[in-house]
Amino acid sequence: MDIINKTKKPLRIPLPGGKKLFLGPGKTGQVTAKALQHPPLVKLIEAGDVESDGATATRQGGGANKAGHATGPRHGATGAMRQSGDR
Repeated sequence: MDIINKTKKPLRIPLPGGKKLFLGPGKTGQVTAKALQHPPLVKLIEAGDVESDGATATRQGGGANKAGHATGPRHGATGAMRQSGDR
């Protein structure tokens, strides 16, 4: 979900997990739905310093369709390539 810095100064937006999003004046950044519910970010949105692209914190739940995200021959793979050939 996109958020936009509406101020004329750069912002450091606190995110869950101790992370920060740095946004310049008028710039756009992406955050998760969980981050939109983070109290410091909610305060910035309510103050009008940051604007969400129409997706609000009340638009949670339902879930996204993740069918096919982790399907295919690598499902359950450990990430290591299988060794073959003479040793």
